Formats: sequence, structure tokens, C-alpha cells
Amino acid sequence: MYFEIGKQVAVLDDTLKGIIVSIENQIIDIQDSDGMIYQYSQNELVIIDEDQYQLSKYSDINNSLLNDKIQDQIKKSSSFKKDKNEVILEVDLHINQLTKSTKGMDNFDMLSLQLDTAKIKIEYAISKRISKIVFIHGVGEGVLKSELHYLFGRYPVRFYDASYKKYGLGATEVYIYQNPKS
Repeated sequence: MYFEIGKQVAVLDDTLKGIIVSIENQIIDIQDSDGMIYQYSQNELVIIDEDQYQLSKYSDINNSLLNDKIQDQIKKSSSFKKDKNEVILEVDLHINQLTKSTKGMDNFDMLSLQLDTAKIKIEYAISKRISKIVFIHGVGEGVLKSELHYLFGRYPVRFYDASYKKYGLGATEVYIYQNPKS
């Protein structure tokens, strides 16, 4: 890449673009549209070609370094791949989703209801040949999550943390091993 004063650049790991105002050794100063000056090394910047100056998504910029980063992100995606016709059962185990009122229930009763619901859903998925379930349990103190992991040990399943992007930290994705139909 050939950097020169006046060329428009974008920052690879940020949503910032600007015009090069000075170059010293490997350090480049860029000025954004608000007049702020930022310093970056050459390997952190990508030149925006003339036909790309109106792009709002930096992932669309035609640059090999950026394309390599995008490909690395795609390779690191979830270990579960969803097929076109695959059904994923989502089960929200938050207590307010399972009962109208917790009046008269102590923590043990609430946990029992959540675990019974999870057990019923796993057995339902096995009987209906549903291969994936996402249990949304929340973060909390981790009691429900650890009890769920113990429950999963009784079934032919493997489980992982569900997609952070979609569910946040409080969900577990379960893959159910299915026997072929006889």
C-alpha cells in the first residue's frame, strides 16, 4: 500500500476514517471529519480507493488484509452449524416465563420447576428427533447453569455456551445425539 498526504484511509479495527495529514517513519496522522487528529501505524490503516469513498461499511472495502480478518472471523463461528431445515428449540428458563406468580415459592421450588421444565423439553426433543435446544438460563450466580449441566449428563447430549452474539452470556446450546430410525 502506498500512503501519501491527502489520501483517504479507514482504520482496520475501528469505525474511523479520515484523510492523511502527516507521515513520519511508520506513524501516520489522520484527520477525521470533525477535525480530530489520530495517530496509527501503517499496518492499522487501509486506503479507501476513489470508487470506495462512499462505503459506510468498512468490511466492504476492497483490501486483502481486511478480507483475511473477515475470513478468520467466519472460521471462528459457532461449532454448531444450522442446516436449512434444522429445528432449534429455544427454552427460556427464567422463572417469570414459567409461572405467573412466584408467591409462596422458595428458591428450591423455583429451581425444581426450572429443572423439571428442562427435563421435559429434553425428553420432548428426543422423542420428536429435534437435534438442538438452547436453554436460556441467565447469568445469576450460576446455580441453575450448574444444575442443568448435571441434568445433561443423564442424556445422550453434548453442550456448549450458546452464541454470545444472539443470547449473551446466559444460555447453553445442547446437541442431542439421535439414533437412526429403525
